[in-house]
Amino acid sequence: MDLLSIKDPGFLKRMTIPELEELSETIRKFLIEKLSVTGGHIGPNLGVVELTIALHRSFDSPKDKIIWDVGHQSYVHKILTGRAKDFDRLRQYGGISGFPKRSESPHDVWETGHSSTSLSAAMGMAVARDLRKESYYIVPVIGDGALTGGMALEALNHIGHEKKNIIVILNDNEMSIAPNVGALNNILGRLRTAQKYNWAKEELETLLKKVPAVGGRLASTAERLKDSLKYIFVPGMFFEELGFTYFGPVDGHKFEDLLENIGYAKRTEGPVLLHVVTKKGKGYRPAENDRVGNWHGTGPYKIETGDFIKPVDASPAWSKLVSETVRKMARMDPRIVAITPAMPVGSKLEGFQKEFPDRMYDVGIAEQHAATMAAGLAAAGMKPYLAIYSTFLQRAYDQVVHDICRQNLNVFIGIDRAGLVGADGETHQGVFDIAFLRHLPNIVIMMPKDENEGQHMVYTALTYDDGPIAMRFPRGNGLGVPLDEEWKRIPIGTWEILRNGKQAAILTFGTTIPMALEAAKILEKYGIRCMVVNCRFIKPLDEKMLTDILNMHIPILTVEEAALAGGFGSAVLEFAHDAGFSHVNIRRMGIPDRFIQHGSVKELYREIGLTPENIAKQMISMMEKISKRA
Repeated sequence: MDLLSIKDPGFLKRMTIPELEELSETIRKFLIEKLSVTGGHIGPNLGVVELTIALHRSFDSPKDKIIWDVGHQSYVHKILTGRAKDFDRLRQYGGISGFPKRSESPHDVWETGHSSTSLSAAMGMAVARDLRKESYYIVPVIGDGALTGGMALEALNHIGHEKKNIIVILNDNEMSIAPNVGALNNILGRLRTAQKYNWAKEELETLLKKVPAVGGRLASTAERLKDSLKYIFVPGMFFEELGFTYFGPVDGHKFEDLLENIGYAKRTEGPVLLHVVTKKGKGYRPAENDRVGNWHGTGPYKIETGDFIKPVDASPAWSKLVSETVRKMARMDPRIVAITPAMPVGSKLEGFQKEFPDRMYDVGIAEQHAATMAAGLAAAGMKPYLAIYSTFLQRAYDQVVHDICRQNLNVFIGIDRAGLVGADGETHQGVFDIAFLRHLPNIVIMMPKDENEGQHMVYTALTYDDGPIAMRFPRGNGLGVPLDEEWKRIPIGTWEILRNGKQAAILTFGTTIPMALEAAKILEKYGIRCMVVNCRFIKPLDEKMLTDILNMHIPILTVEEAALAGGFGSAVLEFAHDAGFSHVNIRRMGIPDRFIQHGSVKELYREIGLTPENIAKQMISMMEKISKRA
């Protein structure tokens, strides 16, 4: 079948099972070929091919609402809803998103990028549907990993309590449960759907109660025994107790089983949970054999071998530099413990985990728990390192405020993927952490200019005893600078001048330092000697150096790869105002007040004007303004 000709999923209802199986293989081949060029979430999507086809065959999207939790497994959904022709530009600048996107298609009814939101969204849609007296199915698809998120459990509890007609698809790619209990649960599913299960239960109780003298006790004993056996043999009883009718486990790669059990779910009143077992990466051996998550999301790769295509002579990854420094320090300090919310591979903590298995905790998709657990460790005298992506730290905001900062606990937060992250797009851009952390009392926020300064900052953080300290570092690789053999503490709240100049000043930090230095070279061609300052501590500011610069009465331009609203530039403006320097010419450059879409980081820099040329242009404009006044 020509996937490029698909406009909507209606054609699936006319296909036979063998034709659906052939379509599955066509889609797998298509995904393997396209993603070898663009990169993307290959493992999750290969695992849900049959499930996605079965859902679109059984339901009428977009009238029926299929909600993808996390959303990185929605590529097959995109193909079946008419977007196969766009896959050459998947996750590319100006191309389609790697996640559901409401502006792309009416079939994308919910936008996701963070996990565990689908069930709450489904509950909201179900309430709206019922209040408006409408009729359609609501089908959230959630993975076993996302189900560990507290928000998902809160939603399950509420859905079960309200008895809403929602069909939850639990996509479980942990295979061990299927052989043990699959047959029993399929039988129970048929009994429940046929209404024979409850009938048999009621008939048994009625008959036992008719037995003279002991009937009531026998009925009660039989009921307790039945319930005990159910808890032993049927894992779905957890969901049953929450108010769901449970079907499964179902083989997620067999159309007969999928379509049959989806049919049962559609005919069942109240909330249903259909437990589907799938194999992540199915159909592509390198992805199928992955046990550590390397094929969850990838860059380009060679189809024949599965080898990833990486830049030649690339510098070490920032995540690796940070985690390995933490590991080396842990050898000397038994108080150091590492915590990550489901990102041991992304945060490059495998080495730490291997060397210190009893001091490394992957808590699953539970950022709130991770943050407060770190606080608890610190309160008990340990030195926790909380490795967490900037975009996911947002989910633990209250815990950082209430449990870490308020108690002034010595938690080291490693904010990975700080700044623009590229292809994953607006749900993952790490640009808000400065704005939502900077106003919190007690916390220190810093970002290194290179790997060498980075290792010294890790040492500074893990030897700091005066409260929480956060270090931002970007996605990708470092600059390749040599590393000092001995670590040193960097005095908290100190900046450094990287380039002298008395006519203008650029205040910046981290990833924007190279472009600021390049802008200073451009300005020199115009006869402007511009100072460039590494403002490595975003909080606290180096008030002495900043005061000295303000006293020079020269134009000051702040540059940051972070949100301008409430960011570093705002901190400089606040200080200048409060210190009586409101007349000094200060401008800011950074991430504008909007969500930044997907694309390469360089393309995104150009889109928002964060380039050496634009920095120089902005400074020239500021100098001209001063000249006109003079």
